[in-house]
Amino acid sequence: MRRAVTAVAVFTASAAVTLTPVTSSAAAPYKGANTAAVQDDFNGDGYRDLAVGAPSAVNGTVQAAGSVVVLYGSASSVSTARRTVITQATTGIPGTAEEFDHFGATVAGADLDRDGYADLIVGAPEEDVDGAESRGSVTVVWGGPNGLKGGANISPPTGYDEHTSSCGFGVSLAAGDMDGDGAPELGVASELCSMASYSGPFSRTGQAAERYPEWRQHSRGVVMGDVNGDGRAERFYLAGPTDDDVRGPVTLDTGAPGPDDASVNPGIELPYADGYAGQIGDVNGDGYGDLVTGIPSDDSVANGPTPAAHRGGEIQVLYGGAQGITAGQKPKVFHQDTAGVPGTAEWGDRFGRSLSVGDIDADGFADVLVGAPEEAVGSLRSAGTAVLLRGSASGLTTAKAVGYTQNTTGVPGAAETGDGFGGAVHLADLNKDGKAETVVGAPTENSDGCVWVARGSASGPVLNNSVNLCGKSAGITVGEVKGYFGAALTSPHWTG
Repeated sequence: MRRAVTAVAVFTASAAVTLTPVTSSAAAPYKGANTAAVQDDFNGDGYRDLAVGAPSAVNGTVQAAGSVVVLYGSASSVSTARRTVITQATTGIPGTAEEFDHFGATVAGADLDRDGYADLIVGAPEEDVDGAESRGSVTVVWGGPNGLKGGANISPPTGYDEHTSSCGFGVSLAAGDMDGDGAPELGVASELCSMASYSGPFSRTGQAAERYPEWRQHSRGVVMGDVNGDGRAERFYLAGPTDDDVRGPVTLDTGAPGPDDASVNPGIELPYADGYAGQIGDVNGDGYGDLVTGIPSDDSVANGPTPAAHRGGEIQVLYGGAQGITAGQKPKVFHQDTAGVPGTAEWGDRFGRSLSVGDIDADGFADVLVGAPEEAVGSLRSAGTAVLLRGSASGLTTAKAVGYTQNTTGVPGAAETGDGFGGAVHLADLNKDGKAETVVGAPTENSDGCVWVARGSASGPVLNNSVNLCGKSAGITVGEVKGYFGAALTSPHWTG
């Protein structure tokens, strides 16, 4: 199916504990692999790993079947020498590699079977299923002491928009422990169909303890994380642009719907909030998660009855507290016309198309990395940029904000027209030094795509000896179309 790659990937989790692998039959639920420090540790060595989607990679002779490359973390961070490449032709992985499936359009991590090892969750929203074009699929690949091996399909719930084409099931993924039992819940969003909800733990056949369609909710984005400090994740639905609201409605989930009654647990609309994709982290260090969302579409690319994002795009921050995030809250808004934000707001920059929340300097405040992949660098159209905003006791601030392009001194490579630097971004501590690495995808650089990785420090990303890791060196194959390595990371982005 020849369509543009569409991907939004989200994963948030609770506070970190030391990883101690146990079996899924342990008397006490194991929570280690569902915490922030080890949520992506697929081999249980104590280092977070980096999952990179390459949804247009060739599989044999099959064009744009897609693949995911996992780069294993270590004391020296990640490299292409320590990797696993996963496709739908990999032994033990269900499904069949087909043209334009775009396997790897979304990626996430969570310990779904509660065995102490994070599992890889992969979306292929363009895959044809049972004769339904672009129905979409979600696959889990099981983590273990030797890394990722074997997998299962995570099927839509019974009655989920049966036989409907163009659902785009798997366009957004989010996991978090909503009931405190140590087994994560999973939310799967779609392009055109309903949300799907799953309660863990999952069996090795991919069956959840419970699953149901959110038939009252159409949502292209889903976010999970603890915003009220009770140790349990809340879930937010982000519908994306609608006919009535091109900025994207945001709804707080309040529980499962009634089988035939939409008035049961209808959710709480947040009338002042907007967003297409988002992530939760503690930006102001008060112990409560904060919701950061991106609205990348301005009036130059959105067409609706209401105004779109600020020129060039914007992000919003809603701060959590003892009462969580409430309907009366108004978000703090940042864009490239905000004083102190690097760059200049220009129509179509797509600032906020990708974002990630993480503590880059170990000061106890989560920072926010924002991608604007369509921003011009000089005369180079769509070369792209990434902007780092710092967290503080007073919230997200523009103090010490920095912008990065491939023309920034110390960043490998050179900015070129159409690179899309910032198409996906990610903040994660890959070398276990307490400071998040900065990861920026440039999925349309060259024929394969690349990711830039810089280690964190007290002063921010260290550009000296930072690296550019590209798809071919990481094991993907490129055919008639670009491979799009770096199009998806386990932080959210929007490509609508």
